[in-house]
Amino acid sequence: MVGVNQRKNSGATAAPVRAKRAGATGPASERRDHLVKLAAELFARKGFQATTVREIADEAGILSGSLYHHFDSKETIVDEVLRTFLEDLIARYRAALADAADARAALSQLVSIGFHTLEPHRAAITVMQNDWNYLRSLPGDRFDYLVRAEDEVERMWMEQIRRGQASGQFRADVDPKLTYRMIRDGIWVAVRWFRPGGRLDTDALADHYIRVLFDGLATGDRTTQPA
Repeated sequence: MVGVNQRKNSGATAAPVRAKRAGATGPASERRDHLVKLAAELFARKGFQATTVREIADEAGILSGSLYHHFDSKETIVDEVLRTFLEDLIARYRAALADAADARAALSQLVSIGFHTLEPHRAAITVMQNDWNYLRSLPGDRFDYLVRAEDEVERMWMEQIRRGQASGQFRADVDPKLTYRMIRDGIWVAVRWFRPGGRLDTDALADHYIRVLFDGLATGDRTTQPA
């Protein structure tokens, strides 16, 4: 899963996020990208439902009608925000898994990638957390790819956890799905308090999380700790 939400298992086979609209180049494309970024920040700050087309246009310093020259609806804008994030995330995950020597190395890479998305995709991650259920409730299948992406990401993580259990790298007495969800939530919820330019950058944040994940918090022999 790539956001904090609750849903029933769709039962469908996980599939990659479909390709986004082929982008043009030049000033028109740059203007469109600028509008997407402005809208994404508004969605993150106010919520997708509460943000109006007029507010997006005002933020951009244009008339509402001019915004429709680039996008046919507010849903089209948030669609582009989320697709860009998910396609980048999944592509990075796939590349990392292709090169990982073992399960521990794979999980370390997945954790690091997750934390490194907090800056470039902060708005998208916030929207995923706050507006997932609403977007999934909209008529039609426009946002069905959110579930497909969620399923694919979950599969990648759980395969590595099970791989580590089978090889003896990871404890066999922990539930892979629950473990994945706890790791996932620890990463994505950080978007609410992480501030670029603060005491920790994303490298330090990921390194700290990985140390706690694999080395634990308690000292001494784990078997001697009180129940």
